Amino acid sequence: MKAIVLAAGRGERMRPLTDDRPKPLLEAGGLALIDWHLHALADAGVREVVVNLAWQGARLREHLGSGERYGLAVTLSDEGPEALETGGGIHRALPWLGPGPFLVVNGDVWTDYPPGRLALPAGSWAHLVLADNPSHHPRGDFSLDPDGRLGRGEPRLTYAGLGAYHPDLFAACSAGKFPLAPLLDAAIVAGKATAEHHRGAWFDVGTPARLAELDGRLRRGELAHPAQGWAVK
Repeated sequence: MKAIVLAAGRGERMRPLTDDRPKPLLEAGGLALIDWHLHALADAGVREVVVNLAWQGARLREHLGSGERYGLAVTLSDEGPEALETGGGIHRALPWLGPGPFLVVNGDVWTDYPPGRLALPAGSWAHLVLADNPSHHPRGDFSLDPDGRLGRGEPRLTYAGLGAYHPDLFAACSAGKFPLAPLLDAAIVAGKATAEHHRGAWFDVGTPARLAELDGRLRRGELAHPAQGWAVK
C-alpha cells in the first residue's frame, strides 16, 4: 500500500518556530516530526510515499531528498505558494497513489500506532484512526458505532490524523483547494466510512507547548515508537 504524508500547512499556531521551516520539520526526541512517520511507514513495509509541499517547501525537498535514506521512494507534490487544504492536497496526489487504497498521515501528529495495522475494510471509502479527546479539543470529531461505523453522533472521539482511503472517496471532486470533512460526511451518509479507536499514545503537535511536552517525554523515555532507534540520543 502507498501513503501520503500531509506536510503543506502553514503552521500558524506554531509561530515563530515555523517562520523559517514547515511544521513537519520541527523536532521532537531527536527526530523531525515527519521522520517519525517515514521510518514507521518503511518499517511497516510501505515503499512509496507522496509528501505534499507548500509553505517552505524547499526546506522539505532538501530534507527528504529521494527518500532513499528511509528505504522509501518519495514523490513530492508541490502545491505552490498556497496549500490546497487536506482534500485538495490528497486529490492532487491521486495519480501517484494509484487506483487502490492508500494511507494518509498528517505530518504534524505523533503516535505509536503501527501503520502496518491500518487497512481499509471491504466496501469502505475511508477508515479513520480515532483517539481520546485531548484537553484542547474536548468535543471530539466523530462517533464510533459498536460495529465500527464512523458517525457524527455522541460521544465523540478525535480524528488522529491517520487513515486508509480509497480513491472513490474523491470521485466527484475537481482539482483545487477544498477540505476533507465534507467528503467524510458524505461517506458516513452512504455507509462507507469506518473507524477504530487507538488507545495508545497520540499527540496533536499544534503549539510550541505541546511540541515541548512531546520532546520532553520522548527524551525521558516515557514513550515507545517503532522509529525510536533512529532518534538522536
